[in-house]
Amino acid sequence: MMASSEESLTVEDYMTHEVSTVAPDDTVADVASRIADSGGHTGFPVCHDRDVQGFVSASDLLLVDDDLPVTEVMSTDLMVAHPDMDLDDVARVILRSGIQRLPVLDDDGQLIGIISNADVIRSQIERATPDKVEQLLDTIEDVHDVEARQERRVVDLGDLTPTQTKVYGDELEGRMYELERGLAEPLVVIDNAGDLLLADGHHRTTAAAELGIEEMDAYVIVVEEPVDLEMAKTATEEDLQSIDDITIVDYARHPLVESTQRETGSE
Repeated sequence: MMASSEESLTVEDYMTHEVSTVAPDDTVADVASRIADSGGHTGFPVCHDRDVQGFVSASDLLLVDDDLPVTEVMSTDLMVAHPDMDLDDVARVILRSGIQRLPVLDDDGQLIGIISNADVIRSQIERATPDKVEQLLDTIEDVHDVEARQERRVVDLGDLTPTQTKVYGDELEGRMYELERGLAEPLVVIDNAGDLLLADGHHRTTAAAELGIEEMDAYVIVVEEPVDLEMAKTATEEDLQSIDDITIVDYARHPLVESTQRETGSE
């Protein structure tokens, strides 16, 4: 379970539990092939069962014989983390050491996960989101005189009604980059008596649709009795029914850019 915003976050809250590893008798060629086919891994812990013997990275494989076992080239002087370690402390270790990922070992020294710099960045992004959600929840309760609650859940993007008509292409590329690396913050959704309105995250959902992603993590504000939300009026007026109705705009057509170009051209 994720720690609350008031509690100190730990490695266990954000580490990856399913860890890809290689065996001590795997060869340099075996590991190089694994890295090439992984689409994102730059190295692996070297383990016998869950006993970590070292870590082999792509740089360890350069200019060495393909037939060598990885035990001949792996690093054995490892920095590791414990699941109860404070995430801020891990962030400092990663920042100061330049290491991209730390194996996570339990009290018996067995591998139970891995924590990466991407996981740390994601944790920092998500810390700010609950405050944004709390402010929106309070506004809904005050303006509409209703009670609302907050949930964390995975939502089907096909069930969302957008409340924004357009997104910008250049920002979309940034959101796709984040999604591919697990860095995107959760969406903010209002469950208005069963109608799911996308309050925040239109670039993220559009990017997800472009990547073929069908579900995303979200903070959901639940209102049991339907209320007449202003953002719902926008969806109705613009006939927004699904993510597919959002228009992707080339940033060169952004109003500020067009204004600057017109002023420059008139001189």
